[in-house]
Amino acid sequence: MVKPPSRISLRILLILSITILLLTTCSGIEALAPPPGAYGETTGGGIEEERIIVIITAVIGLLMIAALVGIVTNRLRLPYTVGLVLIGLALSLRGQEQIHIPPAIFLGLLVPPLIFEAAFHIKPDDLYRDLAPILALAIPGVLITTFLVGGMVTLGTGFPVSLALVFGALAAATDPVAVVALFRSLGVPKRLQVLLEGESLFNDGTAIVIFNIMVAIAVSGSFDLIGSMFDFVIVAGGGLVVGFILGILISRIIGFIDYPLIETTLTIVLAYGSYIIAEQFHVSGVLAVVAAGLVNGNLSPKATAPTSRMLIFNFWNVAAYLANSVIFLLVGLQINLGVFIANWLVIVWAILAILIARAVGVYGLLGFKKDVPFRYKNVLYWGGLRGAISLALAISLPPSLGAAREDIQAMAFGVVLFTLLVQGLTMKPLINKMNLIQRSEAQEEYERRHARAVMAKVSYERLETMHKEGLISSYLWERLAGPLKQHAEALSRAVEEASHVDPSLEFQELDSAFRDMLQNQRGALTALLRDGIISEEIYSQLISEVDMAITDRRSNLIELLHTDASQTIDGLMTVIVQEADVENVIASMNRLGLPVTRYSSTGSFLGRRNVTLLVGTFREQEENLKKAISRASRQRVEFLPSPGQGADTTSTPVTIGGATIFAFDVERYQVL
Repeated sequence: MVKPPSRISLRILLILSITILLLTTCSGIEALAPPPGAYGETTGGGIEEERIIVIITAVIGLLMIAALVGIVTNRLRLPYTVGLVLIGLALSLRGQEQIHIPPAIFLGLLVPPLIFEAAFHIKPDDLYRDLAPILALAIPGVLITTFLVGGMVTLGTGFPVSLALVFGALAAATDPVAVVALFRSLGVPKRLQVLLEGESLFNDGTAIVIFNIMVAIAVSGSFDLIGSMFDFVIVAGGGLVVGFILGILISRIIGFIDYPLIETTLTIVLAYGSYIIAEQFHVSGVLAVVAAGLVNGNLSPKATAPTSRMLIFNFWNVAAYLANSVIFLLVGLQINLGVFIANWLVIVWAILAILIARAVGVYGLLGFKKDVPFRYKNVLYWGGLRGAISLALAISLPPSLGAAREDIQAMAFGVVLFTLLVQGLTMKPLINKMNLIQRSEAQEEYERRHARAVMAKVSYERLETMHKEGLISSYLWERLAGPLKQHAEALSRAVEEASHVDPSLEFQELDSAFRDMLQNQRGALTALLRDGIISEEIYSQLISEVDMAITDRRSNLIELLHTDASQTIDGLMTVIVQEADVENVIASMNRLGLPVTRYSSTGSFLGRRNVTLLVGTFREQEENLKKAISRASRQRVEFLPSPGQGADTTSTPVTIGGATIFAFDVERYQVL
């Protein structure tokens, strides 16, 4: 029998893997520097091809390092970005290379995924409730941070005002990725999470607009207050308008498509296209991505199938993860540790300025918001971490700033390092001290009993395995098996009793088991398709049903399991709906707790596919079902050519909507 590797062996293996990857990656880092022919010299084609291969190797190595960092930080229960920062520092120890990374790589390639993913997941209802405090922190708060940080850095270090304001602007962009991940794992109130995410979403855009204005002032040496304010309004407002228009346009197009890969591709086009088009019009590309993400994230899911929604959500999670990883690791390649150490006093002043400016922004601007609890403000203050956006802006500084460019980058990296390592790692104790995680006695008792029941079951199963493998005698097994089994069963009954105290506990357990079951169903369907047992069409139909159950908590078995078992299906409805309406109609029936089976069909009227649904009904719910189907079926106008007429004749508008319903009584109902 082969023994599984121990945890210590796994840790040693991970450490060795990271070390080897660091060495091999760093050996190819020089390939990221400008090639010999980049500035007018001639380079042979073979040398250029070899350099491209080395670049690809270095990038793959960085991504592998990022994956291993994720594994380690997950094991140690540390924020992922903290691990990236530490690896970035390790990379910087090898000595700085003269690496030329165009600003467009950071702002045009890596920032849009971060912004779009965050905007895509925010719901307008949550955002609208706290729009006033979010905008207060995102606009006046950014201005306060820019000028207060710039002023303090100038007074404390003698740094030129124009350059200090550039640093103040890039440091105003918050990045609560590590904090939000912690919020989700601990169960912090949703409102606090929306406040922090909403502020970050909008202040990233406003901070970048102000940053560009401050860079222009620092380079040109001239400042026009009225002109700068006008530029801010035009650039910010124009970006939002561009993103809003493109978001609606792409969302409408997605609504007419039922192909997950194409729908995901269109969201990529939207994220990067909105940035590029806005920049072409000299307005804020970042705010365009914010508006596009908000619109697309709240319009497209209503028009897309569940499988498409899952693919889009997962894709943008991965895209944001990769963008974060690349930004943090590339920063480590460019930071000169000598400059970093030489500027330690300036960095300390920068950290103090950031903390003071954050306090003024949060407690000052939100001081009049009595409906925002004071403990929320404490978490908002300490949760104002700086991260990928600030680093990206620091790297994008133009070389025309001279030696000050390195100083600003060192300050930016120092501030990010402090906020992630100090504030990020102390956030959990702060949340606990603020009593933001409300856990009932019933919840704690349920978890305690559940853990003991699992321990007893694992012990019994391990002893049984040892007996089957001959590691313990039958005599000893017979003596221990009975008491252990009785103990495990008694603890299982205790868990069941604890779950009945609070209905939400039972539902959580049911929901967890249900989702695990659905994931296994999904894997089984994929295996059937791979082995050629089912066709693509059947796979698409069934996987869509499973994905809808995964993405919609109110759908399918969860509702059916909560349906009164004493009710008996006594009717059958055949419902014919257009393919565009089928998901909404099925969701409505699931909310009523009714079983439904779908079949593809073709309507002779429009000559296109529709869907026939067989629905088991309770007699007292038939009217509710008809109303639900009516609400879920959208009305729209189709233009059909008049029969017998040429192609150039005027089409006839036909209003389409609703559903065709046939009702039957049933004598016996059985689930197969």
